[in-house]
Amino acid sequence: MLNHVWMWLIAIGLIVAVARDVNDEVRNSYRNGIPLTVQFVVKNNASSARGAYEGSISSPAESMNQFYGKTVSQSDISQPASITTTPNGDQRIAIGTAGDNAPTVWKEMAKALGKEKVEGRVREITFNADHSIATLSIDLEKVSYAKLRSVTRAALEYADTAITICLGLIGVMALWLGVMKVAEEAGLLKVLTKLLTPVTKQLFPDVPPDHPAVGAMIMNIAANMLGLNNAATPLGIKAMEELAKLSPKAGVATNAMCTFLVINTAGLTLIPATAIAIRAAQGAADPGIIIGTSIFGAGCATIAGLIAVKVMQRLPKYKKALEVGDDE
Repeated sequence: MLNHVWMWLIAIGLIVAVARDVNDEVRNSYRNGIPLTVQFVVKNNASSARGAYEGSISSPAESMNQFYGKTVSQSDISQPASITTTPNGDQRIAIGTAGDNAPTVWKEMAKALGKEKVEGRVREITFNADHSIATLSIDLEKVSYAKLRSVTRAALEYADTAITICLGLIGVMALWLGVMKVAEEAGLLKVLTKLLTPVTKQLFPDVPPDHPAVGAMIMNIAANMLGLNNAATPLGIKAMEELAKLSPKAGVATNAMCTFLVINTAGLTLIPATAIAIRAAQGAADPGIIIGTSIFGAGCATIAGLIAVKVMQRLPKYKKALEVGDDE
């Protein structure tokens, strides 16, 4: 089911991207092939003999918005730029897109082309008397299907990020899975079960203390408390399978199953190992700083969830649902 959901989300994303790109192509939102007139303020004209200039592009916001037919900037434009001359005599311009006053359309164009700057060809250049300011007529690089390019590029980038995160998790997961296996083989599970029997009796009064579900639940909760979500999943499935055998009515969740689900969903965690590993893989300065807030947040969620499930399971409506032979 989840695979189908993801498939449809991806399909919808691609359809929306293509539809918006077609709309941009029809309206020529990026003004492909239409020259843009701007002012170029020369920073240093010492290299003008070689046809190379460093400076900045300036243009009133009103003129820029009028050119693109929409609001692309709230303030006047002033972006660093450089002009170079190619061997065949053509002049090229590269304009920076960083900063708050950079037109949003330029940022979109640069992102779609996978660059940090927008580039183009200088059609005409006219300097003032001292070569400090020039009026430029430029053709910016053609941009088409920008939204589809962005979606494709984002998919590849996040796929690379996912691989990086997974590789970073291998060491942490291997360590804690090994610890859990050693604890199971050493008989610590039985000891832990005995120690937690008073708690499990209160939380799951309908489950016999020696039932196989108890051991699976304890291991699952222990894994979750250590932040080993992946290791806890198979134990949680096993616990639910064993608890389902105690249900007097097939297909109906028992009080114990609901309580166990609440505990899992709340995710009470003492050592958020997975989250710490992800933060470490992403270069966080202090990956373990989230421990305190994780314990507090998960603790509040667990308490609230347990109160809710214990109150609701006492309601006549839910008691009746578990009665054998009742089809309501």
